[in-house]
Amino acid sequence: MDNYVLSCCSTADLTNEHFAEIDVPYICFHFELDGVTFPDDLGKSIAFDDFYKKMAGGAMTKTSQVNSDEFIEYFEPFLKEGKDILHLCLSSGISGVINSANIARDILLEKYPDRKIYIVDSLAASSGYGLLMDKLSQLKRDGMSIDDLRDWAEANRLRVNHWFFTTDLTFFIRGGRVSKASGFFGQLLNICPLLNVDYQGKLIPRYKIRTKKKVIQATVDKMKELADNGLDYAEKCYISNSACYEDARAVADLIEASFPKLNGKVEINNIGTTIGSHTGPGTVALFFWGKVREN
Repeated sequence: MDNYVLSCCSTADLTNEHFAEIDVPYICFHFELDGVTFPDDLGKSIAFDDFYKKMAGGAMTKTSQVNSDEFIEYFEPFLKEGKDILHLCLSSGISGVINSANIARDILLEKYPDRKIYIVDSLAASSGYGLLMDKLSQLKRDGMSIDDLRDWAEANRLRVNHWFFTTDLTFFIRGGRVSKASGFFGQLLNICPLLNVDYQGKLIPRYKIRTKKKVIQATVDKMKELADNGLDYAEKCYISNSACYEDARAVADLIEASFPKLNGKVEINNIGTTIGSHTGPGTVALFFWGKVREN
């Protein structure tokens, strides 16, 4: 279906090559590193390893979402080509970027009243958002119309399960997700919190698990519990990580051993600089299709 564009934000945390392969353009968030502003362009402006090394060394980070003017500049060339737009935004439970996208849509529809511009809240983040985009791109290639694809996205977005753990509480404490007192005792006792993204698209701490080995197993156990068709899960599975590839690989190895019908190998991506500015290094996130995230 070449009469419309399927689009997202850089915070879907796939690689440039992956986005090109599935024909999904993206618009970049921004971040600051010690006062210098960069686009969140999937590691082109600053390598992920360098970014996380600087964070670990004490560099301060700050993020900013895409504004409405940037969305107008990004969307308008597609409209000039005579194409409609279906754009999915980073979860509203994490960012207010959907408000900027909606403002841009309203302005552009006055100028292009015959075009369709649909803005959808993904209620997803990082490569979970990417997993959703990958599925939508396949449905688009299979011939689904823009209206049907928008409806499918809204009906199925909460089926993307997100489970995160961290081995470094520093940045979760700094961001207020973990209190200073809990963080102090957590680090002292080698606690690795297991978190997920809930039905509102918010990142919520769920379990306090002692030792990395146990939290890795607990993460895999969540997939066994919640994945579509249990151990017969036959969809794709993505993992993203912030400078802790070996931990991500350990999760992937267990998943590949446990789910023999998996659609290909587990894809391991980097947590991008926007989300990584808040998690810091040491975070692993697992994404799969499963039970609907409910209240």
